[in-house]
Amino acid sequence: MLDEGVSMLSSWIAQESPTDVPAAVNAMGDLVIAEASAAVTAERIASQGQYGDMVLLRTGPQNGRRPILMIGHLDTVHAIGTLAGPLPLRREGDKLYGPGGYDMKAGILIALKGLRDALASNTLRRPVVLALSPDEETGSPFSRAIIEALGREAAYALVFEPARRGGGCVTCRKGTGRFQMTIEGRAAHSGMNHEEGRSAIREAAHQTLRFEALTDYQRGITANVGLIAGGSGANTVPSRCTMTLDIRVPTSRDGDAAERTIRNATPVDPDVRLTVTGGMIRPPFERSDRTAALLDLAQETAAGLGLCLPEAPRAGGGSDGNFTAALGVPTLDALGAEGDGAHTHHEHVLISSLAVRRAFIGKLLGAL
Repeated sequence: MLDEGVSMLSSWIAQESPTDVPAAVNAMGDLVIAEASAAVTAERIASQGQYGDMVLLRTGPQNGRRPILMIGHLDTVHAIGTLAGPLPLRREGDKLYGPGGYDMKAGILIALKGLRDALASNTLRRPVVLALSPDEETGSPFSRAIIEALGREAAYALVFEPARRGGGCVTCRKGTGRFQMTIEGRAAHSGMNHEEGRSAIREAAHQTLRFEALTDYQRGITANVGLIAGGSGANTVPSRCTMTLDIRVPTSRDGDAAERTIRNATPVDPDVRLTVTGGMIRPPFERSDRTAALLDLAQETAAGLGLCLPEAPRAGGGSDGNFTAALGVPTLDALGAEGDGAHTHHEHVLISSLAVRRAFIGKLLGAL
Protein backbone atom coordinates (compact mmCIF):
# COMPACT_ATOMS: atom_id res chain seq x y z
CA MET A 1 0.00 0.00 0.00
CA LEU A 2 2.77 2.42 0.89
CA ASP A 3 4.39 2.88 -2.53
CA GLU A 4 1.08 2.50 -4.32
CA GLY A 5 -0.57 5.01 -2.01
CA VAL A 6 2.21 7.57 -2.36
CA SER A 7 2.17 7.25 -6.14
CA MET A 8 -1.60 7.60 -6.37
CA LEU A 9 -1.75 10.48 -3.91
CA SER A 10 1.06 12.25 -5.76
CA SER A 11 -0.90 12.03 -9.02
CA TRP A 12 -3.97 13.41 -7.29
CA ILE A 13 -2.03 16.30 -5.77
CA ALA A 14 -0.56 17.02 -9.20
CA GLN A 15 -4.13 17.58 -10.40
CA GLU A 16 -4.74 20.96 -8.80
CA SER A 17 -8.45 21.40 -8.05
CA PRO A 18 -9.42 24.77 -6.57
CA THR A 19 -13.13 25.21 -5.98
CA ASP A 20 -13.43 28.07 -8.46
CA VAL A 21 -12.11 26.05 -11.43
CA PRO A 22 -14.86 23.49 -12.10
CA ALA A 23 -12.99 21.74 -14.92
CA ALA A 24 -10.04 21.09 -12.58
CA VAL A 25 -12.34 19.75 -9.85
CA ASN A 26 -14.00 17.48 -12.41
CA ALA A 27 -10.60 16.23 -13.54
CA MET A 28 -9.88 15.29 -9.93
CA GLY A 29 -13.20 13.47 -9.85
CA ASP A 30 -12.17 11.55 -12.97
CA LEU A 31 -9.00 10.35 -11.22
CA VAL A 32 -10.96 9.08 -8.21
CA ILE A 33 -13.56 7.30 -10.34
CA ALA A 34 -10.78 5.64 -12.34
CA GLU A 35 -9.44 4.10 -9.13
CA ALA A 36 -12.79 2.81 -7.90
CA SER A 37 -13.36 -0.93 -7.70
CA ALA A 38 -15.33 -2.68 -10.42
CA ALA A 39 -17.91 -3.37 -7.69
CA VAL A 40 -18.55 0.36 -7.32
CA THR A 41 -21.14 2.30 -9.30
CA ALA A 42 -20.21 5.92 -10.06
CA GLU A 43 -22.67 8.76 -10.47
CA ARG A 44 -21.98 12.41 -11.25
CA ILE A 45 -24.40 15.21 -10.39
CA ALA A 46 -23.72 18.40 -12.34
CA SER A 47 -24.04 21.69 -10.47
CA GLN A 48 -25.20 23.56 -13.59
CA GLY A 49 -23.31 26.57 -12.33
CA GLN A 50 -20.05 27.74 -10.85
CA TYR A 51 -18.97 24.45 -9.26
CA GLY A 52 -17.77 21.08 -10.44
CA ASP A 53 -19.73 17.84 -10.27
CA MET A 54 -20.72 15.97 -7.14
CA VAL A 55 -19.36 12.42 -7.34
CA LEU A 56 -21.22 9.54 -5.69
CA LEU A 57 -19.71 6.05 -5.47
CA ARG A 58 -22.13 3.32 -4.39
CA THR A 59 -21.40 -0.28 -3.41
CA GLY A 60 -22.09 -2.95 -0.81
CA PRO A 61 -24.97 -5.36 -0.28
CA GLN A 62 -28.33 -4.05 -1.39
CA ASN A 63 -30.14 -5.63 1.55
CA GLY A 64 -32.48 -2.84 2.57
CA ARG A 65 -30.37 -1.74 5.54
CA ARG A 66 -29.60 1.92 6.02
CA PRO A 67 -26.30 2.74 4.33
CA ILE A 68 -23.00 4.04 5.63
CA LEU A 69 -22.34 7.50 4.22
CA MET A 70 -18.67 8.32 3.66
CA ILE A 71 -18.00 12.00 2.94
CA GLY A 72 -15.11 13.85 1.33
CA HIS A 73 -14.44 16.77 -0.99
CA LEU A 74 -12.61 17.09 -4.29
CA ASP A 75 -11.88 20.83 -4.09
CA THR A 76 -9.00 22.63 -2.39
CA VAL A 77 -8.30 26.22 -1.37
CA HIS A 78 -5.08 26.43 -3.39
CA ALA A 79 -5.09 28.35 -6.67
CA ILE A 80 -3.85 26.87 -9.94
CA GLY A 81 -0.11 27.46 -10.04
CA THR A 82 0.56 26.71 -6.37
CA LEU A 83 2.41 23.54 -7.43
CA ALA A 84 4.68 25.53 -9.71
CA GLY A 85 5.18 28.21 -7.06
CA PRO A 86 5.16 28.18 -3.27
CA LEU A 87 4.15 24.54 -2.62
CA PRO A 88 5.77 22.10 -5.07
CA LEU A 89 5.02 18.40 -4.86
CA ARG A 90 7.89 16.76 -3.02
CA ARG A 91 8.71 14.05 -0.51
CA GLU A 92 10.94 14.78 2.46
CA GLY A 93 11.29 11.70 4.65
CA ASP A 94 7.84 10.78 5.95
CA LYS A 95 6.27 13.98 4.65
CA LEU A 96 4.57 14.37 1.28
CA TYR A 97 4.11 18.05 0.47
CA GLY A 98 1.63 19.50 -2.00
CA PRO A 99 -1.54 21.59 -2.25
CA GLY A 100 -4.62 19.77 -1.02
CA GLY A 101 -2.80 16.58 -0.07
CA TYR A 102 -3.65 16.85 3.61
CA ASP A 103 -6.96 18.65 3.08
CA MET A 104 -8.14 16.29 1.84
CA LYS A 105 -6.98 14.16 -1.06
CA ALA A 106 -5.23 11.77 1.31
CA GLY A 107 -8.55 11.38 3.13
CA ILE A 108 -10.24 10.35 -0.13
CA LEU A 109 -7.44 7.84 -0.72
CA ILE A 110 -7.92 6.32 2.74
CA ALA A 111 -11.69 6.14 2.25
CA LEU A 112 -11.45 4.57 -1.20
CA LYS A 113 -8.76 2.04 -0.25
CA GLY A 114 -10.48 1.15 3.02
CA LEU A 115 -13.70 0.56 1.11
CA ARG A 116 -11.80 -1.63 -1.36
CA ASP A 117 -10.44 -3.70 1.54
CA ALA A 118 -13.91 -4.17 3.01
CA LEU A 119 -15.22 -5.32 -0.37
CA ALA A 120 -12.31 -7.72 -0.85
CA SER A 121 -12.87 -9.28 2.58
CA ASN A 122 -16.63 -9.50 1.99
CA THR A 123 -17.35 -7.98 5.41
CA LEU A 124 -19.75 -5.19 4.45
CA ARG A 125 -23.14 -5.62 6.08
CA ARG A 126 -24.66 -2.42 4.72
CA PRO A 127 -24.71 -0.47 1.48
CA VAL A 128 -22.06 2.24 1.31
CA VAL A 129 -22.13 5.61 -0.42
CA LEU A 130 -18.95 7.66 -0.82
CA ALA A 131 -20.02 11.26 -1.51
CA LEU A 132 -17.38 13.68 -2.80
CA SER A 133 -18.39 17.33 -2.99
CA PRO A 134 -16.90 19.95 -5.34
CA ASP A 135 -17.52 23.00 -3.16
CA GLU A 136 -16.80 22.19 0.50
CA GLU A 137 -14.16 24.88 0.83
CA THR A 138 -16.79 27.54 0.13
CA GLY A 139 -19.39 26.11 2.52
CA SER A 140 -20.97 23.49 0.21
CA PRO A 141 -23.71 25.72 -1.23
CA PHE A 142 -24.37 23.23 -4.05
CA SER A 143 -23.65 19.91 -2.37
CA ARG A 144 -25.35 20.59 0.97
CA ALA A 145 -28.82 19.51 -0.21
CA ILE A 146 -27.39 16.31 -1.71
CA ILE A 147 -25.47 15.46 1.47
CA GLU A 148 -28.53 16.12 3.61
CA ALA A 149 -30.70 13.92 1.38
CA LEU A 150 -28.15 11.11 1.65
CA GLY A 151 -27.82 11.72 5.39
CA ARG A 152 -31.55 11.28 5.99
CA GLU A 153 -31.22 7.72 4.71
CA ALA A 154 -27.92 6.89 6.44
CA ALA A 155 -27.21 4.83 9.54
CA TYR A 156 -23.77 6.41 10.07
CA ALA A 157 -21.64 9.14 8.54
CA LEU A 158 -17.84 8.96 8.31
CA VAL A 159 -16.07 12.17 7.25
CA PHE A 160 -12.52 12.10 5.86
CA GLU A 161 -11.32 15.55 6.72
CA PRO A 162 -7.68 15.54 7.96
CA ALA A 163 -6.94 13.92 11.30
CA ARG A 164 -6.14 16.25 14.15
CA ARG A 165 -2.67 16.32 15.65
CA GLY A 166 -1.91 13.01 17.29
CA GLY A 167 -4.40 11.28 14.98
CA GLY A 168 -7.49 12.57 16.76
CA CYS A 169 -10.98 12.36 15.31
CA VAL A 170 -13.73 14.94 15.71
CA THR A 171 -17.11 14.39 17.36
CA CYS A 172 -18.31 18.01 17.44
CA ARG A 173 -17.73 21.20 15.49
CA LYS A 174 -18.97 24.74 15.79
CA GLY A 175 -21.63 26.01 13.46
CA THR A 176 -20.75 28.84 11.11
CA GLY A 177 -22.72 31.96 10.27
CA ARG A 178 -21.75 34.33 7.48
CA PHE A 179 -23.56 37.66 7.12
CA GLN A 180 -23.19 40.72 4.95
CA MET A 181 -24.14 44.09 6.43
CA THR A 182 -24.64 46.99 4.05
CA ILE A 183 -24.63 50.47 5.57
CA GLU A 184 -26.05 53.43 3.65
CA GLY A 185 -25.41 56.95 4.89
CA ARG A 186 -25.21 60.31 3.12
CA ALA A 187 -22.30 61.72 1.16
CA ALA A 188 -20.94 65.21 1.76
CA HIS A 189 -17.74 67.19 1.19
CA SER A 190 -15.46 66.60 4.15
CA GLY A 191 -14.56 70.30 4.35
CA MET A 192 -17.38 72.44 2.96
CA ASN A 193 -20.44 70.70 4.42
CA HIS A 194 -19.21 67.89 6.63
CA GLU A 195 -22.17 68.35 8.98
CA GLU A 196 -24.60 67.32 6.25
CA GLY A 197 -22.94 63.96 5.78
CA ARG A 198 -23.80 60.70 7.51
CA SER A 199 -20.75 58.48 7.53
CA ALA A 200 -21.35 54.83 6.66
CA ILE A 201 -17.83 53.98 7.84
CA ARG A 202 -18.39 55.61 11.22
CA GLU A 203 -21.55 53.52 11.59
CA ALA A 204 -19.56 50.44 10.55
CA ALA A 205 -17.16 51.09 13.41
CA HIS A 206 -20.05 51.13 15.89
CA GLN A 207 -21.55 47.97 14.39
CA THR A 208 -18.17 46.19 14.46
CA LEU A 209 -17.85 46.79 18.19
CA ARG A 210 -21.43 45.67 18.80
CA PHE A 211 -21.06 42.51 16.75
CA GLU A 212 -17.68 41.45 18.10
CA ALA A 213 -19.03 41.89 21.64
CA LEU A 214 -20.95 38.65 20.96
CA THR A 215 -17.66 36.79 21.44
CA ASP A 216 -17.77 34.66 24.57
CA TYR A 217 -14.78 32.39 24.90
CA GLN A 218 -16.20 30.51 27.88
CA ARG A 219 -19.26 29.54 25.87
CA GLY A 220 -17.24 28.89 22.72
CA ILE A 221 -18.72 31.74 20.67
CA THR A 222 -16.52 33.88 18.43
CA ALA A 223 -17.61 36.84 16.31
CA ASN A 224 -15.33 38.42 13.72
CA VAL A 225 -15.64 41.25 11.21
CA GLY A 226 -13.22 40.02 8.59
CA LEU A 227 -13.85 42.36 5.66
CA ILE A 228 -14.88 46.02 5.43
CA ALA A 229 -15.13 48.09 2.25
CA GLY A 230 -16.44 51.59 1.83
CA GLY A 231 -15.89 55.18 0.88
CA SER A 232 -15.08 56.94 -2.38
CA GLY A 233 -12.35 59.38 -1.43
CA ALA A 234 -10.46 60.89 1.50
CA ASN A 235 -12.32 64.20 1.08
CA THR A 236 -15.82 62.71 1.01
CA VAL A 237 -18.02 61.61 3.89
CA PRO A 238 -18.66 57.96 2.91
CA SER A 239 -22.21 57.17 1.95
CA ARG A 240 -21.84 53.38 1.73
CA CYS A 241 -19.93 50.62 3.51
CA THR A 242 -20.18 46.83 3.47
CA MET A 243 -19.02 44.43 6.19
CA THR A 244 -18.65 40.65 6.23
CA LEU A 245 -19.49 39.11 9.60
CA ASP A 246 -18.41 35.61 10.66
CA ILE A 247 -19.75 33.92 13.77
CA ARG A 248 -18.96 30.48 15.22
CA VAL A 249 -21.31 28.86 17.74
CA PRO A 250 -21.31 25.52 19.62
CA THR A 251 -25.07 24.91 19.69
CA SER A 252 -28.10 25.50 17.51
CA ARG A 253 -29.63 27.62 20.26
CA ASP A 254 -26.58 29.90 20.21
CA GLY A 255 -26.82 30.14 16.43
CA ASP A 256 -30.49 31.10 16.52
CA ALA A 257 -29.83 33.76 19.16
CA ALA A 258 -26.89 35.21 17.26
CA GLU A 259 -28.83 35.34 14.01
CA ARG A 260 -31.71 37.20 15.69
CA THR A 261 -29.26 39.71 17.16
CA ILE A 262 -27.55 40.33 13.83
CA ARG A 263 -30.76 40.64 11.84
CA ASN A 264 -32.29 42.99 14.43
CA ALA A 265 -29.29 45.33 14.48
CA THR A 266 -30.27 49.00 14.57
CA PRO A 267 -28.11 51.97 13.54
CA VAL A 268 -26.50 54.23 16.10
CA ASP A 269 -27.13 57.13 13.72
CA PRO A 270 -30.89 57.22 12.99
CA ASP A 271 -30.22 58.75 9.57
CA VAL A 272 -28.27 55.68 8.46
CA ARG A 273 -29.84 52.53 7.03
CA LEU A 274 -28.67 48.94 7.69
CA THR A 275 -29.42 45.93 5.50
CA VAL A 276 -28.39 42.41 6.59
CA THR A 277 -28.23 39.35 4.34
CA GLY A 278 -26.80 35.85 4.78
CA GLY A 279 -27.29 33.42 7.61
CA MET A 280 -26.00 30.25 9.25
CA ILE A 281 -24.19 28.39 6.47
CA ARG A 282 -23.34 25.33 8.56
CA PRO A 283 -25.35 24.15 11.59
CA PRO A 284 -23.45 23.14 14.71
CA PHE A 285 -22.19 19.57 14.83
CA GLU A 286 -23.18 18.68 18.39
CA ARG A 287 -21.87 15.56 20.12
CA SER A 288 -24.66 13.06 20.72
CA ASP A 289 -24.90 9.81 22.66
CA ARG A 290 -25.12 7.91 19.37
CA THR A 291 -21.97 9.59 18.09
CA ALA A 292 -20.27 8.72 21.38
CA ALA A 293 -21.24 5.07 20.86
CA LEU A 294 -19.84 5.20 17.30
CA LEU A 295 -16.62 6.65 18.69
CA ASP A 296 -16.36 3.78 21.19
CA LEU A 297 -16.66 1.24 18.38
CA ALA A 298 -14.14 3.12 16.23
CA GLN A 299 -11.63 3.33 19.07
CA GLU A 300 -12.00 -0.38 19.82
CA THR A 301 -11.48 -1.18 16.13
CA ALA A 302 -8.47 1.10 15.91
CA ALA A 303 -6.90 -0.34 19.04
CA GLY A 304 -7.01 -3.80 17.48
CA LEU A 305 -4.67 -2.48 14.78
CA GLY A 306 -2.39 -0.67 17.20
CA LEU A 307 -3.81 2.71 16.12
CA CYS A 308 -4.51 5.40 18.70
CA LEU A 309 -7.71 7.30 17.87
CA PRO A 310 -8.13 10.03 20.50
CA GLU A 311 -11.14 12.29 20.59
CA ALA A 312 -10.13 15.82 19.61
CA PRO A 313 -11.57 18.97 21.21
CA ARG A 314 -14.48 20.69 19.49
CA ALA A 315 -13.33 22.04 16.13
CA GLY A 316 -13.84 25.72 15.37
CA GLY A 317 -14.14 25.16 11.63
CA GLY A 318 -17.03 23.39 9.95
CA SER A 319 -17.21 20.49 7.51
CA ASP A 320 -19.84 18.58 5.59
CA GLY A 321 -20.18 16.46 8.73
CA ASN A 322 -22.05 19.38 10.31
CA PHE A 323 -24.96 18.66 7.97
CA THR A 324 -25.30 14.97 8.85
CA ALA A 325 -24.79 15.52 12.58
CA ALA A 326 -27.52 18.18 12.59
CA LEU A 327 -29.89 15.56 11.16
CA GLY A 328 -29.16 13.27 14.11
CA VAL A 329 -26.93 10.87 12.16
CA PRO A 330 -24.06 9.45 14.28
CA THR A 331 -21.08 11.18 12.68
CA LEU A 332 -17.33 10.78 13.07
CA ASP A 333 -15.11 13.37 11.43
CA ALA A 334 -11.39 13.88 10.78
CA LEU A 335 -10.82 10.25 9.76
CA GLY A 336 -8.35 11.24 7.05
CA ALA A 337 -4.58 11.29 7.03
CA GLU A 338 -2.27 12.70 9.65
CA GLY A 339 -0.15 15.70 8.69
CA ASP A 340 -0.22 19.45 9.09
CA GLY A 341 -0.50 22.79 7.33
CA ALA A 342 -4.01 22.70 5.86
CA HIS A 343 -4.60 25.79 3.69
CA THR A 344 -0.94 26.85 3.97
CA HIS A 345 2.22 26.62 1.90
CA HIS A 346 3.66 23.95 4.19
CA GLU A 347 0.72 21.56 3.82
CA HIS A 348 1.86 17.96 4.04
CA VAL A 349 0.74 14.40 4.73
CA LEU A 350 2.51 11.90 6.98
CA ILE A 351 3.01 8.98 4.63
CA SER A 352 3.26 6.53 7.51
CA SER A 353 -0.36 7.26 8.46
CA LEU A 354 -1.84 6.09 5.16
CA ALA A 355 -1.63 2.30 5.45
CA VAL A 356 -2.78 1.95 9.04
CA ARG A 357 -5.68 4.35 8.62
CA ARG A 358 -6.74 2.55 5.44
CA ALA A 359 -6.73 -0.74 7.36
CA PHE A 360 -8.71 0.85 10.17
CA ILE A 361 -11.42 2.12 7.81
CA GLY A 362 -11.69 -1.27 6.15
CA LYS A 363 -12.26 -2.91 9.54
CA LEU A 364 -14.65 -0.20 10.74
CA LEU A 365 -16.84 -0.47 7.65
CA GLY A 366 -17.21 -4.19 8.28
CA ALA A 367 -18.10 -3.60 11.93
CA LEU A 368 -20.97 -1.17 11.30
